Amino acid sequence: DTMRRVVRQSKFRHVFGQAVKNDQCYDDIRVSRVTWDSSFCAVNPRFVAIIVDASGGGAFLVLPLHKTGRIDKSYPTVCGHTGPVLDIDWCPHNDQVIASGSEDCTVMVWQIPENGLTLSLTEPVVVLEGHSKRVGIVAWHPTARNVLLSAGCDNAIIIWNVGTGEALINLDDMHVDMIYNVSWNRNGSLICTASKDKKVRVIDPRKQEIVAEKEKTHEGARPMRAIFLADGNIFTTGFSRMSERQLALWNPKNMEEPIALHEMDTSNGVLLPFYDPDTNIIYLCGKGDSSIRYFEITDESPYVHYLNTFSSKEPQRGMGFMPKRGLDVNKCEIARFFKLHERKCEPIIMTVPRKSDLFQDDLYPDTAGPEAALEAEEWFEGKNADPLLISLKHGYIPGKNRDLKVVKKNILDNKPAGNKKSDLISAPKKAADASNPQNDAKLEEILKELKCIKDTISNQDERIAKLEQQMAKIGD
Repeated sequence: DTMRRVVRQSKFRHVFGQAVKNDQCYDDIRVSRVTWDSSFCAVNPRFVAIIVDASGGGAFLVLPLHKTGRIDKSYPTVCGHTGPVLDIDWCPHNDQVIASGSEDCTVMVWQIPENGLTLSLTEPVVVLEGHSKRVGIVAWHPTARNVLLSAGCDNAIIIWNVGTGEALINLDDMHVDMIYNVSWNRNGSLICTASKDKKVRVIDPRKQEIVAEKEKTHEGARPMRAIFLADGNIFTTGFSRMSERQLALWNPKNMEEPIALHEMDTSNGVLLPFYDPDTNIIYLCGKGDSSIRYFEITDESPYVHYLNTFSSKEPQRGMGFMPKRGLDVNKCEIARFFKLHERKCEPIIMTVPRKSDLFQDDLYPDTAGPEAALEAEEWFEGKNADPLLISLKHGYIPGKNRDLKVVKKNILDNKPAGNKKSDLISAPKKAADASNPQNDAKLEEILKELKCIKDTISNQDERIAKLEQQMAKIGD
């Protein structure tokens, strides 16, 4: 067995990590100092979002990926929360929509302009209110449009239809203690949770019932994590009674004994697992560690195979993980992390060394694309669907018109559709209600900005006219 383990064939045995050069980092960022075990960073093929320190409220930065280098102190932020932001998550079906959960007990959903922020964003598209204590977890549904899950320190999990702004499922009696994390399965029909009572629960949210649970998943008292893998098994990280860090693999159909259980080391940082369903690799990033360890999950013993460790000098405060469609397939990049230091964010690229320049289809099976497989209503009615897959053979190019279409469908607004007669009658009254000072100020701001843009345009017009005259003279 040991022999087999030493020479196990795997195309990921030689994956190596590399931090990018200094000028490719995002510098001078005051990363949040909140003591909360979320990853503080969320990335997609367009933007990197980072929770930052903010006086008197909660804020996060949203930077276009190419905006590397020193970030000006006055760079605009997303700052509508009145308490620190604890978790952020990009919508998998619209790269300009991000959700945030905060100590102010609310969840907010934001629409980021296509080219990033030019002014600070204080108005979310929708505010989701339902938790009675701080909201530490937000997670979008993997395949249904506009379905968002949030979990708070009130031990409740709420599933929202963001398109209408309402809470459709409230699981408030399943957890007796703090929820450490929540993970959707691949088609979003189940969730699994890890909680302070040392239990891992598998829950069917629409039936509102616990399908499976395991007591004392890890014996230690420190925080655990549990995530679903593509085949339906569950991967957990936690601590032994002797405070050693452990990882384990479970079959939810029989949670008596783990499929595999490994002890790792005695460090005390919580291990955040990042999972790539296409390659079946799990990357473990400990908060406060300076390394990323990675493992391949297979169906032969010992099931969880250690591959390698990427080590660096600086400890990590948090970590973002790029979805597959944001990677450079020409360089055989199979993962990209965004590591948060105290004052900067440093991308780390994981590559499989290959000699050929051709597209490596064994490294890039079709991956989850940006189209939603279901509408929110269909999911709430009981339908399931796997993610809609796309090929990365020619790289992923975010389509212009597709983006508009998604945004159109995604006007994350709670206005009822259609202009029924009753709507038209009640419209003037609504308009009268709307003229509050806040809206007036906003209108003024918009008018100012419009005037500013008009002035700029007329200046440029004059300039163009002058230049044309000069050209004409030269031509004569």
